[in-house]
Amino acid sequence: MAKAKQPPIPAEMLPKHIAFIMDGNGRWAKKRGLPRTAGHTEGARTFKKIVRYCKDIGIENITFYAFSTENWKRPDEEVSAIMNLMREYLVEVRRYMTENTRLIVLGDKSGFSPDLRQGFAAIEEDTKHFTEMTLNLAVNYGARHEMTGAVRQLAQQVQAGTLAPEDITEDTISQALYTKELPDVDLMIRPSGEYRLSNFLLWQSAYAELYFCDTLWPDFSPKDLDAALIAYAQRNRRFGGV
Repeated sequence: MAKAKQPPIPAEMLPKHIAFIMDGNGRWAKKRGLPRTAGHTEGARTFKKIVRYCKDIGIENITFYAFSTENWKRPDEEVSAIMNLMREYLVEVRRYMTENTRLIVLGDKSGFSPDLRQGFAAIEEDTKHFTEMTLNLAVNYGARHEMTGAVRQLAQQVQAGTLAPEDITEDTISQALYTKELPDVDLMIRPSGEYRLSNFLLWQSAYAELYFCDTLWPDFSPKDLDAALIAYAQRNRRFGGV
């Protein structure tokens, strides 16, 4: 099936995996005299718009930092609003089951309500055979928490005698992470004027190109993504070589 849009760079230069840190929702709302929850609602609209654009130009894997392990510390009203947006998206995404897009939820799902856990499991199961694009939602996610769990899992295998310490490799560790079915991140995008990774996909982004811009996430547009892709294509990725 032909793509609906032409990417801003040659298709062979497109990153295989783009990760987005959706930052700036609260500041976007504050600038407009609105409650922070309004920023998250607008940010959800941007999320859907960018997902669609990525699919249209042929990006194979995209991951969005939707809710971190630290975000539970936010006001109850804000957390509740984010949970409701997740529920709405799980309902909405079922209207697009013909899109051939797989949905994977990355993170510790045990912290969520039963209905959200069931919703996550159902949509993952129902889309597991889709192949055109993989959309990953990082929820209750923290890279250190993820890596701690992976180390614990491998230690248990060593203790049980099913894995020798000398057989632990980078690939072994990668396969113990939430992202075991995904390629490493090629391009990490953080809008909003912040210059840090905030505990997001630290292992998977070891050789990612980092792109920062001042646009707040609710204002992030396909044109902003185009600018990031053009910058990515201009970089010389040596992976430690010369």
